[in-house]
Amino acid sequence: MPTRKYFQSGTLKLSYLDYGGESQNVLLLLHGHMNDARTFSAFASAFKEEWRVIGLDQRGHGWSEHSSELDYSRESYINDIQNLIQTELGGRPVTIVGHSLGGVNAYQFAARYPDLVKAVIVEDIGVKIHADLSFAEQLPERSASLQDLRASIERTGVVAIDYFSESVFEDEKGWGFRSDLKGMKISQQNINGGWWEDWLASTCPILLIHGQKSFILDENQAELMVSRRPNTKLETFEQCGHGVHSDDPSGYEQVVKNFLVQLK
Repeated sequence: MPTRKYFQSGTLKLSYLDYGGESQNVLLLLHGHMNDARTFSAFASAFKEEWRVIGLDQRGHGWSEHSSELDYSRESYINDIQNLIQTELGGRPVTIVGHSLGGVNAYQFAARYPDLVKAVIVEDIGVKIHADLSFAEQLPERSASLQDLRASIERTGVVAIDYFSESVFEDEKGWGFRSDLKGMKISQQNINGGWWEDWLASTCPILLIHGQKSFILDENQAELMVSRRPNTKLETFEQCGHGVHSDDPSGYEQVVKNFLVQLK
């Protein structure tokens, strides 16, 4: 079982899961919007033999604090990663696996702190992003049952219900989400736009993983990202959607392992 730990990043107390591993090589896992570090639990267990695996609950997610100022800016997410590496990981360079929001954070962090990044695995997110998480504002703070909670997601028109239900929890008030529902729309708005400059700024090896049935990243953009950036490889999963790591866990694990082996 992973050990839950905490650290301070600016005004927020953030949490991460330390999955263990004795290696000096650190694999840092960054989840997507409305998820948390546990989305990578099965994946993390497959890498503990050769890596020390760390899964961050990014600000506003999981067991990390929500920002009372709704600060989900690009700079703050990036600073959180830097603070984790400096205060908890001895300032040593890491290899980052990032899904969706975590993928943008990963390649932008590599662009700003190249000395702290050995390689990056970006799962199903592009450099031209236009998505909307305003549905999160319509979700109730608590629901009386899991069935009611699921129905509340359905009423917003969201199709990928299982993806958005990974951070569900229960307390004395009922069933709800660990994510900052008021902050998700703002966080998404802050990653919308064009990020070619950040994508092309780093030189470390990058593996781009794309789900061909994704509603976020299309095949043309994925191929363009790889063709324009040296030292970049594309792996496409024809039967997967946006969450490749959950749609095809074994295939995802294998392509990441193959990529990491080539780095040594």
